[in-house]
Amino acid sequence: MSKVEERTARALLHRLAAEQAESRVPSLAAALVRGGQVAWLGFRGRVDGESPTAETQYRIGSITKSMVAVMVMRLRDEGALDLLDPLGKHMPGTPADEVTVAHLLSHTSGLTAEPPGAWWERTPGAPADELLAGLGSGLSRHRPGRRYHYSNLGFALLGELVARKRSMPWEQAVREEVLEPLGMTGTTTRPRAPHAQGYAVHPWADVLLPEPENDHGAMAPAGQFWSTPVDLARWTAFVAGHTGGVLSPDTLAEMREPAAVDDGESWVSGYGLGLQLVRHSGRRLAGHTGSMPGFLATVWADPAADLGVLFLANTTSGVRASLTKDLLDILAAHEPALPAEWLPGTADADLLALTGPWYWGPSAYLLRLLPDRGVSLTPVGGQGRASRFVAQPDGTWLGLDGYYAGETLRVVHSPEGGVHIDLNTFVFTREPYDASAPVPGGVDEGGWR
Repeated sequence: MSKVEERTARALLHRLAAEQAESRVPSLAAALVRGGQVAWLGFRGRVDGESPTAETQYRIGSITKSMVAVMVMRLRDEGALDLLDPLGKHMPGTPADEVTVAHLLSHTSGLTAEPPGAWWERTPGAPADELLAGLGSGLSRHRPGRRYHYSNLGFALLGELVARKRSMPWEQAVREEVLEPLGMTGTTTRPRAPHAQGYAVHPWADVLLPEPENDHGAMAPAGQFWSTPVDLARWTAFVAGHTGGVLSPDTLAEMREPAAVDDGESWVSGYGLGLQLVRHSGRRLAGHTGSMPGFLATVWADPAADLGVLFLANTTSGVRASLTKDLLDILAAHEPALPAEWLPGTADADLLALTGPWYWGPSAYLLRLLPDRGVSLTPVGGQGRASRFVAQPDGTWLGLDGYYAGETLRVVHSPEGGVHIDLNTFVFTREPYDASAPVPGGVDEGGWR
């Protein structure tokens, strides 16, 4: 099922209409994406006297950054660069030579948020050579890696990195390798008809002020793209996991992993590699917000539910951040997702023999089977280190997540018929401190007493 039910559509449209009226937005478009397809599309307000359509362009601001980040990850996957490479290895001579590519992608470079000079979002931009020549010392605000500090300048540098690696303008590389393969032909660096005019809405009167639109030159990778509701829906599906061959699923999952936290230990918002992250109602959402003079936009995707939401508006400020989350909540209330049906599978006898309780010292763990000969090791009672493992060709298992991510699990059989698990030097045995197993440090000869 793709399209929402009629009563769901009415509730979604009511929420959109309330936002447009109460926040005084000239025009507003929103969509829900389910299973990689548009499930609902709604519009309110006017563009040139008519309702906006699925093909009406709006500026998407910093959502542009996510598309540039995908190009950087493509370069990484090809071996053209490494995320741990300092920028100076590929673009020598900038004041950010020692900052790594990963730092720039995750906004942990410590660089200043904005470039030197006039307010770049409202003025024409300089080409890359002029921008780089104007970067003096004093651009750092924090030690690289110390904390999350959003940097538009950092993504300008990443755009130039893409341009140099591809020997073409950054926007051409993104268009040819990301947008066109995804079918996003309505996404461009400059507006084309039909498009919305960007406005500022007077705070105390119902009147509008047109906002400027410029080519931002070397700063364009930080937020210049224009897009349509239907194109942004395809991008939302991409972030949810429908990669269309543009990236491997593993690389996209890497981009969605938290690299920095924006709001403390119990994080609600953070940042991955070119993607913003938020928690909402048990969901972990990935996507990006966008803001440029006259425009606001947001994309959120829930990969676990294969679901996404977006909006586009032609106003400098005012759309409440709760809009997208409210639309997700309305869908959940009206059409709750059904759990996948449980179906029995198959399991080899050697794996079945490994299931059940294991002990790390006195701590009890349970080993369960996963599809494709994978296993999970979880503490009984929930206190301890839990990880999932994927089977490897050599008979070992590689950790996917948790404390043991990237570590190797081996099942070791002794000549005497005993068995134990070796997990990166930790020994798990069938009985607590099994004396017949090679427990590091040995087991007291007197046994339990």
